[in-house]
Amino acid sequence: MTKAISSALIALLIAISPNSYSASGVESLSPELRALLKQEMLAIQVGMKNIVPAFASGDLNAVSEIAGKINNSFILKQKITESQKHELHEKLPLGFIQKDQQFHKYAGMLEHVSHKKHIELVGFYYSRMLESCIGCHSEYAKHKFPNLSDEPKKVEHHH
Repeated sequence: MTKAISSALIALLIAISPNSYSASGVESLSPELRALLKQEMLAIQVGMKNIVPAFASGDLNAVSEIAGKINNSFILKQKITESQKHELHEKLPLGFIQKDQQFHKYAGMLEHVSHKKHIELVGFYYSRMLESCIGCHSEYAKHKFPNLSDEPKKVEHHH
């Protein structure tokens, strides 16, 4: 699997919602591929959550291992078919793929700095991963993450 396709898989996961899909191309994917992507997104969510206590306790080996799994995709590399790879390539917008590639770059860097015990950089790359998530969610999954909308919320004035 090429790095670009692998990267695209994670970005897709960010925009997946079980009941509604954004205009990112996700809505046109096959149900089987959406199910795989949902599994992958849940695995990433668990991984991101597990990094925090590992980092806080100084277990940089665990941080490196988790970041490596995120970078390399938990489920998709083992289960995606050639036709599903083609489907992803055909239906994803370039911006979506670019955001995903950036996310993977940061996950790879987190894996590296954790492995090398550069504790001062672990928080930096973890925060970059989170920023990547937020950037993608706010552009491709506003329906799922309305709090990330650019539109100001209507505030009622009370006396």
